[in-house]
Order: sequence, then C-alpha cells, then structure tokens
Amino acid sequence: MTVEPRCIWALGATLGEGPVWSPRDRALWFVDIKKRHIHRFRPADGSTRSFDAPDQPGFALPRAGGGLIVGLPGKLARFDSETGVFEPLVAVEWDRAGNRLNDGFVDARGRLWFGSMDDAEEGPTGALYSWTGALKRHVDGIVITNGPCTSPDGTTFYHTDTLAKTITAYDLSADGTLANGRLLITIEDGAGWPDGTVVDAEGCLWVGLFGGWAARRYSPAGELLQVVRFPCANITKLAFGGDDRLDLYATTAAKGLSDEERAAQPLAGGLFHFRATMPGLPPAEIAYG
Repeated sequence: MTVEPRCIWALGATLGEGPVWSPRDRALWFVDIKKRHIHRFRPADGSTRSFDAPDQPGFALPRAGGGLIVGLPGKLARFDSETGVFEPLVAVEWDRAGNRLNDGFVDARGRLWFGSMDDAEEGPTGALYSWTGALKRHVDGIVITNGPCTSPDGTTFYHTDTLAKTITAYDLSADGTLANGRLLITIEDGAGWPDGTVVDAEGCLWVGLFGGWAARRYSPAGELLQVVRFPCANITKLAFGGDDRLDLYATTAAKGLSDEERAAQPLAGGLFHFRATMPGLPPAEIAYG
C-alpha cells in the first residue's frame, strides 16, 4: 500500500524533533532544537502554538503531574505551558562542555530515557541516560545518541547510534538495567542516517531517516517491512497519536540544506501526517519530577 504523508504545518523548522502525543492536552508536542522552540499542534481544530525555550530543547515530554519535562543543555527542567516558565530540575553533564541533550522517551513505568550528544556532531562525548528521580548513565562514548524506545512488553530496549547507522537492542529488566546488547539494524550507505524511533503495537520499529527522504518500518527481528517516502530529505522522528493511535505524525528538518535544496524542498522542516494500519503503544507520562 502506497502512503503519501501530508504536510499539516509548514513551519519550516530548522531541526524539528521529538514529536509526542499527549492525551491530556489532546495535542502533539515537538521541538525545534536549533530555533529554541517548543511547538504544540492540536489536530481537532488545527490550532498551533509555539513557545520560546531558554536554550536548545532536545525533547519536551509530558509529566504525570502536568506540564512537560524538557531536556536542555546541562539540565532537565519543568515547563509550564500556561505560564511559559521553565524551572530547573536536575543537572546533567555540567562537566561536558559542548554537549546538549537529544532524543527522549518515556517507558510504560514512567521512566525518562534520553541521550546526549556533541553539539558539533564530531566527538564521542554523548551518553544514554535514564531518570527516575535519580540519574543513571547506561551507555557512553557515542557522538549522536538517538531513538530510545521499548518493545510493547517492556523487556527490550532500543537505542540508535546515528553516525554508526545502527540500532542496538538490549534486554531491559524491571529495575531499568540494560544487558545483552546486540546489533539489530544497520542502515545501508546512501539511505540516510537513523534518527528517532517509535514502536507500534506489533513491536515493529518506525525509524526516521535523516537525509533519506523516508521513514521505515522494521520487524522486531530487524526485517524491513515498509518504506514511506516524503517530499523532503530529513525525516527526524515519528509519533503515534489520536484516540485510536493510528495517526502517525512526523517531524522534519531543513538543517544542512543548501539554498538550492531548500528551494527544491519547500516543505522541509514541516510537520507531516499519515494514517497507519497498526496502532502505536499507549502514551506514557514521566512519573518523576
């Protein structure tokens, strides 16, 4: 079946990232890291709103107590969209100058998982963390961490090394320990770089391909099942939303495009939508902070 994503908000994000559905807000939240914005899209009426962030927001994820928790360089912060106020929560990597936080995810137990990266995209200074009120570092020595997510039963954890073009699977224990890392997916040369990842109810992984003009769906065994093509090159991450969790939203980026490429890709940086045949997992909220 051919799927044609439709641009529903041509906002021209430099680095649109981290879409997440909030049933509480009946809205999709996402960020533009480089323009330092947090965006909200409400599909019921097509309304949009944008908020300024004090620094580059790597992610903005719903919190069980209301509001969002945002990953900013050097810290996690609470964000109240009613007041626009950011409240520092916990320091992260204050000793790693040049790093910023990147893609984040909330598992079914309410744990926050997120990565860091070298903002220059050169040095292996990035790491993978979880936060449950206490911060834990799981993987270190990566240039660009991406795509944290889990299987539907919560026993397998997936993590992406963007520059290595790999997605690794780990056993995930109930206490949040990762073990038995094994290579699951390698993106071939010429197909772009794996960015954010989201899992559906069948346990399949939807991967955005930066520079690949597409998103791909892989089986839990790493078999390529579906390719959805986009009218712009840099697909960053997908998120399931709506009451039936069959609405798939995709963020994109204009980052790195030349003037000629931007002219040829007028929808680069837009928010896209298409319908899936398999629903996503129930959205979770951060249970801490």
